This record gives sequence, structure tokens and C-alpha cells, in this order.
Amino acid sequence: MVSLSVLLDRPALPDLDIKEVSCDSRSLGTGALFAALPGIRSNGLDFVPAAIRNGAVAVLVPKGSKKPDGADSLVWIEDENPRQTLAHVAARFYGSQPAHIVAVTGTNGKTSVVSFAQDLWQKMGFKAASLGTLGLRGEGLTGYGSMTTPDSVRLHAHLADLSASGFTHVAMEASSHGIDQYRLDGVKIEAAGFTNLTRDHLDYHQTMEAYGEAKMRLFRELLPQGAPVVVNSDTPEAVKIKTIATERGLPFWGYGIAGDKLKLLSRLPTPEGQKLDLEILGRRVTLTLPLVGGFQVMNVLCAAGLVLAQNESRMGEVIDLLPTLRGVPGRLQLVSGSRPNTAVYVDYAHTPDALENILLALRPHTKGRLFCLFGCGGDRDRG
Repeated sequence: MVSLSVLLDRPALPDLDIKEVSCDSRSLGTGALFAALPGIRSNGLDFVPAAIRNGAVAVLVPKGSKKPDGADSLVWIEDENPRQTLAHVAARFYGSQPAHIVAVTGTNGKTSVVSFAQDLWQKMGFKAASLGTLGLRGEGLTGYGSMTTPDSVRLHAHLADLSASGFTHVAMEASSHGIDQYRLDGVKIEAAGFTNLTRDHLDYHQTMEAYGEAKMRLFRELLPQGAPVVVNSDTPEAVKIKTIATERGLPFWGYGIAGDKLKLLSRLPTPEGQKLDLEILGRRVTLTLPLVGGFQVMNVLCAAGLVLAQNESRMGEVIDLLPTLRGVPGRLQLVSGSRPNTAVYVDYAHTPDALENILLALRPHTKGRLFCLFGCGGDRDRG
């Protein structure tokens, strides 16, 4: 339990013990703080009566919200930005987080990057987890659902559970929705990565400019001073992020063909994957990566950069571990190759850029025809 005045950082509030924090009226118990947030399809204010029935003693609402009938017994808390406030409330309520947390944003590649980072840390002897589209992954962990970035209450609950279970390192996906809706506020992020920016989620953001600005908030507002940023230098957004990094005192780690810290010199497709010539922190390296596609090289470099930004003294060990990395489920995953001269891959690609990159990645490994079967749910960006 935590005092309501402490949770909200408002001494004038009643000294009321809060036993639970939630934005879901269905999951509340006695002594709960309910956050009645406006949504795309529903309004949290409509669920205040249900929250009262289930035991809520306080409600966090947008400024100017009208108190419904029967809510006189509640502590009614109005706020200019209830989503952001809820995130900080959740951070105070749950209290602890793993010591080392990195976040990755970008249209494509986030899931692979956090999985590769988690794998590298684990092989280096750290108790590590990844958190994102594939759920909560790590030794002894099970998934939590399908949202890339869970709501702030669940996110802070997961981080507290990981900390209590001895996890010291976490790599998490930072979706544009999650950043824009303040779900990551209050998370103590030590470093952040950027993969790329191509068309996606315009049903929510409306314009590419708004979509890009949502991702930039990770670097502008969520990272503390001194936190490294690991950025794909081959993207147009690298210039903007470098400017933000310079203004905020964030060490800039560029990766890719134009990278300064992790530079791709050349790559050659092979039957086993691809042979790479790299320059990592000034050291020339040649290795074979057992993964298909140039985009996977970029994902590996991003993950390596995030790991090295915190463990630069272990560079040799990280380099030696790169050839041991394997793809994650649903990311150019070989699911069948039983018939001679045939192979079937499954991939999550659902944007024009991602689909193009998948086909370009597989073409060098295909002597004959390359078939593509594509499907979609039909309830997202219609462009």
C-alpha cells in the first residue's frame, strides 16, 4: 500500500492508503485508484460507476471532467495529463525496476533487436529479459499478450516483478502508440535504439510527420542526460536524432554503412546466412551471421550497440557472440524445407517497407521462383 498523496505527489490530497492502481474497472479491488482515461473507442468516465462497485476509493480524470451521480464518496482527482500522471503513479506504486533497461523504437526490427540484446546479455552471464510484441521473454518467463508496449500500469508491474525475480537487464520495444500515450514515462531507461521509420500506424497518427515526432519523444523527453542513443545512420532520421542527442548531452552511436561506432563494410549472402565485414569501435571484424537479409544485419548491429554502450570493456566477448544469434519466432522463420530445393518462411512483415525487405532478403537465396502469400486483418491503416 502507498499513500494517495505520495502516489500523486500532492500533499494536499487525503492520506488514503491505495492498495491497487488500474485503468481497467473490471480488475479493481477494494482500496483502488482508478484512472478514467479517454480512449479511441470508449471513455473511461463511463466506467466510473463500475469502478465504484468494485472498490475504487479514488479516481484520476482529465481536467474539467464531470463527476457522475453516486461518485460523491470518491476522491476526485483532476489532471491536465492523466495518462502521463498515471505512468508516474504506477512507477511509485510498484517501486522497483531492473537496474539496466534499454528501449528500441522504429517501424521495423524492434522485436528482433530486443531479442538479440536479451540473448547477448544472457550469454554474457546476466539475468536478462525482453519485452514486446512476443511478450515477456527470458528464463522462466511467460508472455502477457500482444501489445508491443503494454499500458503503463502493467508495464511497471512487469518491471517490478522482473526486479523481484533477480532480472538485472531488460530490452523493451517502444512503440509509437506507447510513447505517444505516455506508457513508458517513469521507466528508468539507460539507453535507446532507433531502427528506421517507414509508413505504419497512420490510422492513429494521421501523418508521417506526427508518427515520426511520436518516436522522437523517446530521445527528447524520456532519456536522461548521458544515456547513449544507438541509431541507424543510414536513415534520414539519424540527422534529427543526432541533433537532439547533441542538445541533450546523449552520446551518439551510429550503426550501418554510414555508422561511426558499428560500421558495415560489406556483406555476402552464403548458404548458411551471410558473411560480414564490420568495423566495431575501430576494430576490423569478419564473421558469418546465421541470419538471412541485410535488415537482420542492421538489427544485430543495433542490439550489439545497445549492449556495448553499457559494456564497452567486453567488446571482444560481444563480437564472438554475434555468430551465435538466431532469429526469433515469426521473423523470417524457416518453418519448412522438407522437400528438395524448397523452403517456406514466415514473417511478421506488414508494411510496404518490411515486405519489400523480406523479398529482397530472400531473392539471393532463391534460384527459381519466389512466392509471397500476404494477409491482413483489415482493421488498421488502410493505406
